[in-house]
Amino acid sequence: MTKILVPVKRVAALEDDFRIREDGRDVDPDDLNHDLNEWDTFSLEQAVLIKEAASSEVQVVAATVGPEECDEVLRACLAKGADRALRVWDEAIAGSDPIAIARILAGVARREEPALVLAGAQSSDHGQATTGIALSAALDWPHVAVVTGLKYGAGDARATVTRELEGGVMQDVDVACPAVLTIQLGINKPRYASLRAIKQAAGKPIEVLGLGELGLAGDQVGEAGSASRVRRMAIPERGRAQMIEGTAQQKAARLAQIIREFRAA
Repeated sequence: MTKILVPVKRVAALEDDFRIREDGRDVDPDDLNHDLNEWDTFSLEQAVLIKEAASSEVQVVAATVGPEECDEVLRACLAKGADRALRVWDEAIAGSDPIAIARILAGVARREEPALVLAGAQSSDHGQATTGIALSAALDWPHVAVVTGLKYGAGDARATVTRELEGGVMQDVDVACPAVLTIQLGINKPRYASLRAIKQAAGKPIEVLGLGELGLAGDQVGEAGSASRVRRMAIPERGRAQMIEGTAQQKAARLAQIIREFRAA
């Protein structure tokens, strides 16, 4: 059996009016809407397409890191064709940055032993485009980022991948499996879940794993296991934008002046 692991994320979107949390490090949760990350809908669809085209058994496993509220995005994945859903959570995970999240997902990958990991190229809330690449480093697996095309059959030892480079340039890459691919928007057309599939997904089990089951300690996740943390968030002041006119040299000189004035303030 071939397994494909699809890490997914429950992302946050701001309401029209929102407040910064009292500690200044995030938005008040009451002012957020949540949904499955858009990029992850494309990576999930690609995994399901591989399964549907296969002549042998393929299992698509959707996985996320987060508290019980994240079950809603896993059920959305089950409704769209995932075979299993699992969630990793422990209170020690709170505050994890993308590197720590990748460390957790690497534990999931070692446990599941997939032939491919198909992750979204980035998330629509933070947009750091870090987790998938850090996951490949944690596993010491080859990776290809910003994938816009994929030729892979279940059980193949290699995959042919088209990736997007700067300036609209495309490059074909041959990669050995297992590998981590981060999927770009537009690689396919994600399906809508039918009402019947949604009802069936509501009754399917979601596996919940703790750190111990992945061989991880509390100091490897959360702020203790993170390379970065949010110190402060602020709503930008309005009306401070300005257009800088002139030649390239004049624009550079004016920009340098603005930076000096800002640092002196």
